[in-house]
Amino acid sequence: MAAPTTTADETTTTPVEDDNPLQPVLDFFDSSLFTALLQLTLFFFVALWLALVFWTFKDARRRIADPVLVAVAVATALIFPFLGVLVYVILRPPEYLDDVRERELEIRAMEKRLGANMRCPYCRHDVEPSFLSCPVCTTKLKQACRRCKSPLDPAWQLCPYCETGVRQGEPDVAVTRAPIL
Repeated sequence: MAAPTTTADETTTTPVEDDNPLQPVLDFFDSSLFTALLQLTLFFFVALWLALVFWTFKDARRRIADPVLVAVAVATALIFPFLGVLVYVILRPPEYLDDVRERELEIRAMEKRLGANMRCPYCRHDVEPSFLSCPVCTTKLKQACRRCKSPLDPAWQLCPYCETGVRQGEPDVAVTRAPIL
């Protein structure tokens, strides 16, 4: 231990010894620079959180048609920071609504090109394959099975539903017009 020293005004002082080698680090955590860095980091995390909530809102509107589900997704992202957005990313629909609509239109266009949508040979109105007559102009499109009344294709020799033979002498369909009532 060091001996006490006396000065001109007769006060006794002891030398200050730094026993803690990490004192500069502790002083840094008590400094205003550390406080400013901490507040800046907190500000960036809050800004990131709010940006993720906004992104969730924009993305949910593009993927979900129901406004209630959009509100639930945004509320989850707002109430549970970062975790709510992660839950939304896992559970969100894989496609945008515009992409779904575009795909459905493409499928309808391909079906039309392939002839899946039948048309009446007289009025050109869309008819379904199960129609026996056109609902617009009453033209007979297909003949019905004698036994089960299912629509038959003109090329069929027997009904595929009840195995009843088709009469060969019956008139050709789509040439006969049903009487208008």
